[in-house]
Amino acid sequence: MSSYRRAVESFQWELPAAFNFGHDVVDRFAAEPDRPAVIWRSAAGESRRLTFGEIAAGSNRVAHLIRSLEIAPGTPVIVMLPRVPEWQIVIVGALKAGLLVIPSSAILRPKDIAYRVDHSGAVAVIAAAESTDAVDRVRAELVSVKHFLCLNQRGGSVPDGWTDLSDALASMPDDASAGHPTRATDPALVYYTSGTTGPPKAVLHDHGYTWTQRYTSEFWHGVRPGERLWTTSDTGWAKAAYGVIFGPWSWGAEVVLYQGRFEARAEIDFLSDIDPHVFCAPPTEYRMLVKEDLSRLSTSNLRECVSAGEPLNPEVIRAWHDATGITIRDGYGQTETILLVGNLVGTPVRPGSMGLPMPGHRVDVIGEDGQALPPHEVGDIALHGAPPSLFRGYWKDDAASARCRRGDWYLTGDRAYRDEDGFFWFVGRDDDVIISAGYRIGPFEVESALIEHPSVVEAAAVAAPDPDRGSIVKAYVVLREGTVGDDSLARALQEHVKAITAPYKYPRAIEFVTSLPKTVSGKIRRVELRQRSEDPADA
Repeated sequence: MSSYRRAVESFQWELPAAFNFGHDVVDRFAAEPDRPAVIWRSAAGESRRLTFGEIAAGSNRVAHLIRSLEIAPGTPVIVMLPRVPEWQIVIVGALKAGLLVIPSSAILRPKDIAYRVDHSGAVAVIAAAESTDAVDRVRAELVSVKHFLCLNQRGGSVPDGWTDLSDALASMPDDASAGHPTRATDPALVYYTSGTTGPPKAVLHDHGYTWTQRYTSEFWHGVRPGERLWTTSDTGWAKAAYGVIFGPWSWGAEVVLYQGRFEARAEIDFLSDIDPHVFCAPPTEYRMLVKEDLSRLSTSNLRECVSAGEPLNPEVIRAWHDATGITIRDGYGQTETILLVGNLVGTPVRPGSMGLPMPGHRVDVIGEDGQALPPHEVGDIALHGAPPSLFRGYWKDDAASARCRRGDWYLTGDRAYRDEDGFFWFVGRDDDVIISAGYRIGPFEVESALIEHPSVVEAAAVAAPDPDRGSIVKAYVVLREGTVGDDSLARALQEHVKAITAPYKYPRAIEFVTSLPKTVSGKIRRVELRQRSEDPADA
């Protein structure tokens, strides 16, 4: 604890006025051109290893391509690539060119793509070959998009109407002359995050945010220069910014990309084979891993294990420690921030606790009056002021930006209490977003998809407890008169939702009801449904 206290007391933000992650971090480490930057493996066992020199050269080609396409600095572009090194190269290259980069999941559904393009005005979509069909289904709606660039990992021709990204880059120079100087306060990234009562909100970050992620890796990951870190995050999540690009690369560490579905036994084998110094995975994966024979796990480097996305069960922490001798350190952050609270390096882990605030961040539990609450009193988790790690606001939504402020405090939307020693303990969400297996799922999206089915009159989606995923989506559905609610219809509704929105959002449990509880103003009382879903008699 003494080292933590010293870090808090001595911490000072030293963010430079001019900053660009590509120029000031990647190119700096590329001065050692053979320094390892990323190791990639596919589920089929294919492997590639790239150095910082190769990342720098590749990202320079991306910047030259952007210039050749006459895409001006500050222009939004959508990047829909899976866990491949080209994803990192494109992100860094677009930042070098001064673009506003929108990292997005490679499995976005057509309607999600159309919304993001319409909201952002993106002029380019850079997608993997397997994502082009979803884009093409709504191409007529993508009126702002002038350039469709396809990464085809398997070679061969790309679909009609798409430009082969690899071919286009091959003809570009790899010098740094196409870069655009950026200030730390210039817009850099937009992440779309699920909401509860409307479409996704656009979280806007500046270039300074990419600089501040170094502290996530220093104080939480605990990665050291030259070490290897594996974060299992999807590329569309802000967690990838935490642990796959900006955090570890700020320290010259090597990151791991695994392009394949999660399967517990395969992950144990891969973890043994890749032997990282730091492993970061969501609670769902740890829950699955501890059910396997962990005696098969054999590593010599593994020193730190961390988890974030939802609270981690104390019994999982104990089981992992019993098998590996390593204590999983839980962390808490948001798309809007870097890590805010965590079981940080050098601090004691209290199983079940969120941990302590990050140095440089005044985080507290506050009441409705904006004052800090005494120990053990539940209130809102809030961040004071506007440190450079905090997002600039919800892009094009001043009302939403204002709603998350209470005086000088930024409200995270989560509730907790602090104990006498300053450790935070999570209580619950202040909104209705469902966190399942690390995914944030807005009930509005699930409900909207269900209501599109001809048999459904009304629907409400809430979180229901699940021993493996933390929570699952449970839907309460009111059917049209004369419709029989049976297992066959439940399965049909699940497949219907999968076809409309991202597959991980579908309701794994469906209960047919005659009506939904509502307020006098007609709003659905999800809190009542959540309580009902948590009742064992309701399972």
